Amino acid sequence: MELQERLNDVRSRIAAGERAAGRPAGSVQLVAVSKTFEADAIRPAIEAGQRVFGENRVQESQGKWPALKAEHQDIKLHLIGPLQSNKAADAVALFDVIETVDREKIARALAEEMKRQAKALRLYVQVNTGLEPQKAGIAPDDTPAFVALCRDELGLSIEGLMCIPPAEENPGPHFALLAKLALKCGVEKLSMGMSGDYETAIAFGATSVRVGSAIFGTR
Repeated sequence: MELQERLNDVRSRIAAGERAAGRPAGSVQLVAVSKTFEADAIRPAIEAGQRVFGENRVQESQGKWPALKAEHQDIKLHLIGPLQSNKAADAVALFDVIETVDREKIARALAEEMKRQAKALRLYVQVNTGLEPQKAGIAPDDTPAFVALCRDELGLSIEGLMCIPPAEENPGPHFALLAKLALKCGVEKLSMGMSGDYETAIAFGATSVRVGSAIFGTR
């Protein structure tokens, strides 16, 4: 299939997932994950009407997105990969949403940079639902206190939670845990589900799904 066909297929599946879960049409946002793809490979998705994209690395994104965003000013760019504190200034300058706030040092760096640049980004806290040592994210039990610190001490507006379940496990319990934590933390947005499990994520309440290979093909 061509990219536009793959994109339309994902959109159709998202719509079917919304209906199956009894949720309003359009309640799940598609974040098209364009990491590792060059601008020329991304443009067909933009031409097909896609306006929300996800990237893993700040430096890679700087090489392609400033020009694409200049061409299409309604594009929203999400950082969905780990953020180092020395890249906080660049991330605040380029991205609209950062989904991977996962420790106090990063939260403080973002608070300082957003104040300095007079720019308010939308922020999500990444939760390590599987407690995987090699994976970024706040431990589930520590999430409510961390969200409170971000809000009350640093003045950050945390709008949601994000997770990446362990690859070898059933994602359902991880999505259920994230939804439970969101209620406890008083946040409304849930970024969960990727190419292999986004329909399951929708059933558990995802408000956005991060889909890459199902749209752009294998990397």
